[in-house]
Amino acid sequence: MKAIVQRVKKAKLYVEEVYKGEIKKGIVVFLGIGKGDTVDKIDYFVKKIPSLRIFEDENGKMNYSIFDIKGEIMVVSQFTLYGDCTRGNRPDFTMAEKSEVAKIIFEKFVEKIKNLDIKLVAGEFGKKMIVEIYNDGPCTLILEK
Repeated sequence: MKAIVQRVKKAKLYVEEVYKGEIKKGIVVFLGIGKGDTVDKIDYFVKKIPSLRIFEDENGKMNYSIFDIKGEIMVVSQFTLYGDCTRGNRPDFTMAEKSEVAKIIFEKFVEKIKNLDIKLVAGEFGKKMIVEIYNDGPCTLILEK
């Protein structure tokens, strides 16, 4: 499982060109599910991502988490995180999990984030999406397990 985490000032989400919602200060998470990933891995990401101390305190140091700033989260499924570009010019997506399995894992991840009582806007698995991001910093992290 891979996650790209971006600290944002705000972000908007459109699913198949229909406005889905927006967040203010917080994080956007692009979540990729790889072959062999199971729902067991979700707990690591659900615990780790909101706890990341990537928001600046009054001294400009990254000391605050999403909980500390009462921030918001946007989650978008992104199988292209498993695109292998080492051979040729077209990405090979064979390391991405099959849609029917990945969808279950993605939806379980979204459900567990909702249970944290953090404002959440979530994309829809397998749909075309537009994400407007106002990256703050920029601050972008890659998590993999």
